[in-house]
Amino acid sequence: MIRTAMRLRLYALLVLLVSFVVLPAYAHVGSPDIYVEGDAGPYKLYVVVRPPLVIPGVAEVEVRAQSAGIDRIEITPIPLSGEASKHPPVPDTMQRPSGDTQYFTGHLWIMATGSWQIRFTVNGSQGSGVFSVPVPATAMGIQKMQPGMGVFLAILGILLVVGMVGIVGAAARESQLDPGAKIPSTRRRLGYVAMTVAFIILATGVVLGNKWWTAEATSYAGNVYKPLDMKAELLPGNVLDLKLSDPGWLKQRSLDDFILDHDHLMHLYMLRWPAMDVVFHLHPQPIATGNFQLTLPSVPAGTYRLYADVVHANGFPETMVSSITLPFISGRPLAGDDAEGTAESLKANGDATLTKSSYRLPDGYTMIWKRPDTLASKRPIEFTFELLDDKGQPPKDMGLYMGMVGHAAFVKTDGSVFAHIHPSGTASMAAMMMAQAQNGTPSSQNGMGDMRGMDMGQGPAPNVVSFPYGFPSEGSYRIFIQMKHGDIVETGVFDADVLIQRDKK
Repeated sequence: MIRTAMRLRLYALLVLLVSFVVLPAYAHVGSPDIYVEGDAGPYKLYVVVRPPLVIPGVAEVEVRAQSAGIDRIEITPIPLSGEASKHPPVPDTMQRPSGDTQYFTGHLWIMATGSWQIRFTVNGSQGSGVFSVPVPATAMGIQKMQPGMGVFLAILGILLVVGMVGIVGAAARESQLDPGAKIPSTRRRLGYVAMTVAFIILATGVVLGNKWWTAEATSYAGNVYKPLDMKAELLPGNVLDLKLSDPGWLKQRSLDDFILDHDHLMHLYMLRWPAMDVVFHLHPQPIATGNFQLTLPSVPAGTYRLYADVVHANGFPETMVSSITLPFISGRPLAGDDAEGTAESLKANGDATLTKSSYRLPDGYTMIWKRPDTLASKRPIEFTFELLDDKGQPPKDMGLYMGMVGHAAFVKTDGSVFAHIHPSGTASMAAMMMAQAQNGTPSSQNGMGDMRGMDMGQGPAPNVVSFPYGFPSEGSYRIFIQMKHGDIVETGVFDADVLIQRDKK
């Protein structure tokens, strides 16, 4: 136990000094922060989790309470699966950093790579409640030390070595002489010998220390996330073939342990690139370990960027990225949960073109975005959309699309960000259900029974849907919103120009 704790401390020190930086690529490409809405018993919470940059590392947690009367929120980091999930550590109490009684913040150490959850225990005037948010935790890239910092530390190191050698030499020459006494030649030679020996010892220590440091860094780099590779190929019969392979990461990762998420093992977004004027939301089926296939619908010719979402049995989500150039395909009609959409092409420089908050759909229906006045990066935003029929009224045959009122995909026009989002937030629903199942409360009380966007009653679904999300960086984004009425899945398309956040909240 002591040896393990010491090793974790060494890792943490290594992380701090080498300045590792996550290059977010799991689950949501380029969008590492987690935004979730749910219920902790009688209390509605809007949760933001900013995962640690490295493992071990500190996750930042924010809660915006949407219900009054909360006195205390405790948070606990727990593995999402395995024996350790049954033995949670002592919880931390969230703080109110300002006079806003509905806003809470906290910090938690995540000590190992893998699939975690943060459990929220809420107490207040309406009693208590529990809610959990899944958190995939892994370091995904390394940034070398900045040159200026390296030069500064090198100078300090040289000064330290020179100073130590000088101290040893002075001690050997003068430590046994009276103050002001002349230094004899024998003592001078002794001083030079002592300085030479000290320099050799220090130089040897630096060399051995560098070897140790390199070995530790190499060992840690072995834990840096390597996403599953995906190779796309068009086979005869208009069959899209997706072959997955593991480039080597954690030994426990598998290609045959995927679980259903919204009734599908894989969700595939196909975007014609770089115009982003055609989008497909498809669901390939597995035919062998690490091999998915799908007979394509009719597809316009072009190069398509592919984003494929899967969830492992331990709740760890991954998004694989690939591309393929297709000729015009006269394929099958869309069926089941497969859907498509078209929009105006992006400008040649990638800037957004759809600046309106109202999107006219091909069948005369309209999708409206209740657009905020300002869109800033790293800021939690409630994205709300409304579907109206050709008479400007709520459709009477609204239904759920894969169990939700709607689905959304946020894609940055330079391809650096892709996020597939649900009304409950950015976490995969499969992982959410795993997390809530461990709370020890009935499904109607653990945050899933009234989770936003899920069918909890009779009658048509609402024609309004909201998605909690925050843009990870400034720039131009295209947003694809899908809602269903009757047997038709409508795809609304909106563009957003995002500014740099100017404040912390």
